Amino acid sequence: MNVPAPADDAHLREETIDSEQVFLGKLLDVRRDHVRLPNGATVTREYIVHPGAVMIVPMLDDGRLVVEHQYRYPLARVMLEFPAGKLDPGESGLSCAMRELAEETGYCAAEWARAGILHNAIAYSSEGIEIWFARGLTKGDQVLDDCEFLEVDTATLDELLALAQHGGVTDAKTLIGLLWLQNWRKGLWSLDWQAAT
Repeated sequence: MNVPAPADDAHLREETIDSEQVFLGKLLDVRRDHVRLPNGATVTREYIVHPGAVMIVPMLDDGRLVVEHQYRYPLARVMLEFPAGKLDPGESGLSCAMRELAEETGYCAAEWARAGILHNAIAYSSEGIEIWFARGLTKGDQVLDDCEFLEVDTATLDELLALAQHGGVTDAKTLIGLLWLQNWRKGLWSLDWQAAT
């Protein structure tokens, strides 16, 4: 089933009147725009401009998945998640996925498949996260950034789904990765695999 946007969606669009950069940091680029609504009224929109990111679903030959335990400061807790990272300027999604998987977990993959993209915070961020699957994994050494601390682990799909059901996995990108994986394994969704370059 395909649910496309309306052919004529002009009656839903908002028009930018002016835009201001409120804050520019190492990670965050915060903007405040004044916009005209479809009914002519004006409002303020605050949002974050983000360069994009990738998330990898790394699959071991025995069916287990490579996951990470990482402390996430805004939530003040360790989260269970799939490896992920921000795109560098001019970097392709595949290159970023290969780099992040190797740096964070030490694994390299023989085959890759792009599942799609997710927008995890559409009300306040332009961030899009490309979902990549990796298989044919070989273990190497982690190369973490000086300020990066994480622990690599493995789990089965059933274990991760059980954790998700009971609140042990709440990271949106990881939940979407599990949805993709579950549907691919059931033959409902397809992946187009390519050899690592």
